[in-house]
This record gives sequence, structure tokens and C-alpha cells, in this order.
Amino acid sequence: MNMTIFVLGLVLFLGIHSVRMLAPQWREDKIKELGEGSWKGMYSVLSLVGLAIMIYGYAYAQPEAPIIYITPVWTRHLAFLLVAIAFVSMMVGNLPPGRLKPALKHPMLLAVMIWAFAHLTVNGDLASIILFGSFLIWSIWNRIAVSHRTDPLPQPGSITYDLVAIVSGLIIWVLFIWKLHEWLIGVPLVIA
Repeated sequence: MNMTIFVLGLVLFLGIHSVRMLAPQWREDKIKELGEGSWKGMYSVLSLVGLAIMIYGYAYAQPEAPIIYITPVWTRHLAFLLVAIAFVSMMVGNLPPGRLKPALKHPMLLAVMIWAFAHLTVNGDLASIILFGSFLIWSIWNRIAVSHRTDPLPQPGSITYDLVAIVSGLIIWVLFIWKLHEWLIGVPLVIA
């Protein structure tokens, strides 16, 4: 039952984030019909509901999920490095363009890809494989779909934004290693 709740939340969360890829014309029609503000409100509510159901279901499904594979210890170090890169990429996506944003093209999707892959290198239980595997597949698919759209890429800006992205991404990474991962996810990354 917990796995079912988890998968339903995952499908709702990734499903709402896939509407632009799966049904772009329907999305545009709904935005015209409802108005952009109402569409964004509905989109946000459905995303949050899906996220909450997914987190709740995963929290109960993961401890009882069968182990599919066990990874070697060195993959933990690889995961730490990859997540650092993912946080920097996430910050590049959230800040005005410097030199990195146009070069990475879609830094938020890249961050999700790297984050998901990193977690697959250290989590071999079925619930984690479903969670992180789904996000990895979704982000790759989304990256391909976005590359076929005609949206213009941002023009390069000040390198200052890149420096801010790197520093802030690494600060967030250190905070996650230190305590945030344990506080938010319930799993300590550094065991004393």
C-alpha cells in the first residue's frame, strides 16, 4: 500500500511537470481559458499535492523496499561530488545569466539529472530506484523535448553571476552534508 501511495504521488508530481511535453496545445488552451494566474495556481497546488504524497509514500515504502543492488563504498564519494555539481547547476539556473547559463543551456534539468544519477549510485532499494530513476528518465526526456523547442537561450552576462552560483551552490552543498539532509530527509550524511 505504501508503495502504491508513493508511486501515485510520483506520477502526479512528474505528470504535472510533463504537461508541456505531452500536451502543449492543451496546456496553451487551458492557460487561455483559465488565465495564466489561475493556471499557475492550479499547477502549483497539484505539484505540491503530488510532492507531499510522494514524500509521504516514499518515507513509508523505502524502509520495507527490497534491496536490488549494493554499491561499493567509493560511490558515496562520487555521489557527494556529483551533488555538489548539481547544486551549482541549480544555482546557475536560478540566477541571471552569466557565462555558465547559456553554456549549460538548461541548468535546472542538468541539476536534476546529476542529482538523480548521484542518488542511484548509492541507493539500491526498490523505492529509491523508482524515485531517482523516474527523475533521471524524466529529466533526460525533458532535456530532449526542450532542445526541440524554439525558445531562445539567454545571452551571456556577467561572470559575477557564475561566481555567485558556484559559491552559493557549494554553501548549500556543505549545509546539506552537515545537517540539512538529515533534518529534511531524515538520513544523516556524516555519521560521527
